[in-house]
This record gives sequence, C-alpha cells and structure tokens, in this order.
Amino acid sequence: MRVLIAFSFLLSVLFLSCQIQNESSSDPILSRIILPKGFHIEKYTVGVKGAREMALGDKGTVFVGTRGGQVYALINKNGDHKADEVKVIASGLNSPNGVAFMDGDLYVGEIHRIIKFEDIENRLNDIPDPIVVYDKFPDKTHHGYKYIAFGPDDKLYAPVGAPCNVCENDNPIFASITRINKDGSGFEIIANGVRNTVGFDWHPITKELWFTDNGRDMLGDDLPHDELNRLSKVGEHFGFPYCHQGDLPDPDFGEMRKCDDFVPPVQKLNPHGAALGMFFYTGNMFPKEYQNQVFICEHGSWNRSKKIGYRISLVKLEGNKSISFEAFADGWLLQDEDIIGRPVALLQMPDGSMLVSDDYSGVIYRISYQ
Repeated sequence: MRVLIAFSFLLSVLFLSCQIQNESSSDPILSRIILPKGFHIEKYTVGVKGAREMALGDKGTVFVGTRGGQVYALINKNGDHKADEVKVIASGLNSPNGVAFMDGDLYVGEIHRIIKFEDIENRLNDIPDPIVVYDKFPDKTHHGYKYIAFGPDDKLYAPVGAPCNVCENDNPIFASITRINKDGSGFEIIANGVRNTVGFDWHPITKELWFTDNGRDMLGDDLPHDELNRLSKVGEHFGFPYCHQGDLPDPDFGEMRKCDDFVPPVQKLNPHGAALGMFFYTGNMFPKEYQNQVFICEHGSWNRSKKIGYRISLVKLEGNKSISFEAFADGWLLQDEDIIGRPVALLQMPDGSMLVSDDYSGVIYRISYQ
C-alpha cells in the first residue's frame, strides 16, 4: 500500500512538472527564459497593460499599478497559481506606478500624491472613492514615478527623483527618499542624493532600508553603474549629483564635493541596466542559499549602443557585504537585441513563489522552485 501511495505521488509530481515544462516550451517568451536548475516560470496572467509595482491583499488579491493611469486587481479564485479575473479598479490617475496594502486599504502612489481605497478587497465590485492621504509631492514627471511600501515601522515610504538627468536643486525633496505616517502626517526626508530609486525593501534581520538607484545618462555605455544601496541611519547622502557609483566624480558637479563625503553602494550594478524593483527573499520554497538574498529587476537600457539588462539579477550577501552579482532569470533580451519583455517589480507570494511584472508585454510571471 505504501509503495502504491509513493508511486501515485511520484506520478503526480511528474505530471505537474511536465505541465510546467510544456507551457514553457510552447510559449514564445517563456521558452527563452533561462533560470537555475529546478526553477520554473509560467504566466500568472496576461493583459495587465503597463504592469509596474505589485502589492498583495490579505485575501490574496494582487494589486498592480501602472504608468498609464490604471490600477488592476488580479483575483485567483481556485488557488491554481493563476489569476482567474483581471479587473480595472481605478483609471484616469496620474501615473499610479506605486501600490501598497495596509490594514485592508490599498494605497496608490501617483506622481504628485498618495491616495487610498478603503476596505478594497471587500469592495472590488463597488470600488469606493479614493481618499487623499498626502498631496504635497512635486508634480514633475521626470523621475516622478512613485514606488511605495510600508516599512517595519508601519510608515509609508516614497521616493522623489531628480527632475533632470543631472542637476542641483534648491528644494531638498528632490533626489530623496521620504516617509509619512499612514494617515499622511509626519512627513520627513530620510535619504538624500538618491537620483532615481524605483525599488526598495528592508533587510529581514537588521530592518535597514536597501534600495536600487539609477545612474545618470550621457557618460557613455559603461559609466556610471546603477547602484544597490543601504541606508544605515536617517539623513545619509548617496552622492547625486556630485558623485556616481561611489567613486566617479560628476564632470559638471564633482569639484563641489568629494566622493568620500558620501555613502558608497553595497554593489555596483550594470551601467544603464535600469535596476528597478528589488526585494529580500524570505520564503521557504526556494533553496536555503536564496534566503535573505537580494533579487533585482533590471528593466533594461534605453540609451546604450549595446543593450544591457532585461533580466532578474541576484546579489548574494554575507552580512552587509556583497559577495556576488549575477543573472538569475535571463532571456528577455534576444541575441539580435530584440526585446520580448522588461521586468519591473517583484512580489513574494505566501507559498514562497515570486511574481514578476513586465510592463513591456503586460504579463505577470510566476517563478517557482520544485
């Protein structure tokens, strides 16, 4: 009897594995994605135009922001790891790139403000009017997209990028990371000299904020590198516009300050790779070697003679020190430099799998390990 049960279990595992492999091999995008052995990629859903940041509701709803004005809700009714329904729950917004979920409410980060939809999962068929939480952000669209997230302190964090490629600005809110209380009070700037971060997370052990930052343009193909940074205390400065990648003085502003005055990156990332969403993996599905390690979406270069990025990267850490930077999921950039996808943001699911948004193809992928 035990042998029969074990044999039946083995058959079910093989059947599931074949299903995943068959889907991957027949799909023109999935068949090109290269992952480490044991990992699988499938489509969680399609038709999410311009998919950007994602947030998970208490009842399993995946909310997705965009830069095109819409916010989506992805509903999985039968637990098969695929969305059964895709709903537009808001439209006509000002580039609602950022979404975050707290206490039953969905917070949405537009360029100039943060709004929230109360009790959202119970009102998906009767969407409430949004409530303005904070509306004092600049309305500049250059690097104005908001990536938002609640930290371990229950405060809501949002960046304000530099309104330029490289410049000084008298308003200290530009090139910064900010935070507020969830009711919109208590605004403060916690990091300076951050040109454009569109992804951050907190170390699961130290609770320190880590974030990606995009380097300036027009210094050639290979300079400067994007950055993975760590904020160890409120008020630290990360160099922009005076110093890039920790050791490269800016040709226009570098004489004003020394690179030694600023916090260097933990890891230099690909130059112009457009490192966006990042997170620390804390689930139990992936092997132990991935625990508390950093995954980063490289959205892909736009101004490089030879394209770079278009992948998910992995930074392995020992304490606060990076020991490696390598590709984890690669293949959205073809050998002839055609593009079939641009990863933006990551979301860890309760089972330990990882969702990946792709604003180029409007797909949400699911990466799992077996």
